[in-house]
Amino acid sequence: MVKVEIVEEKDPQSSANSPYASSSSSRHSSQESISSISSELSAEENLYDRISALVDIVPPTTRHNISTKFSNAASFVRISGKVIGNIVWIVTTSALLVGLPLALSLEDEAKIVAQEREMIAQQQGAQQMLSPGSAYPPPPGSNQAPQKGIVPPGF
Repeated sequence: MVKVEIVEEKDPQSSANSPYASSSSSRHSSQESISSISSELSAEENLYDRISALVDIVPPTTRHNISTKFSNAASFVRISGKVIGNIVWIVTTSALLVGLPLALSLEDEAKIVAQEREMIAQQQGAQQMLSPGSAYPPPPGSNQAPQKGIVPPGF
């Protein structure tokens, strides 16, 4: 805690010895007074002491306003965090409960469609092999006579 005491000067000579006295003739004396003040303050005082000393400087109404604004901001952050957390929870669980089974069923449906396409392709390939005019020879044991094409001489 800082205690302020007002001291009245009785003689003008004592003001010349004060570290706060300013003499316009010498710049050196002002540098000495500043260095003596800064060495006294930094030796035993830390940041917490300086902030706690502000209690005496800042008026109570201003301190109350600062305190309420800070507590309102902290409660807003806390409530916003809870709401955002709840929204993320709802979206995540909904995706797992609805989206995952839907994705699995779509994958199964795609597999079935691919199998059907493969079966149709196999059937079309078999029909092409058995159709007359096909480039493929008939399978063994079929009743179809081979087509007569160009026969080389000597056969």
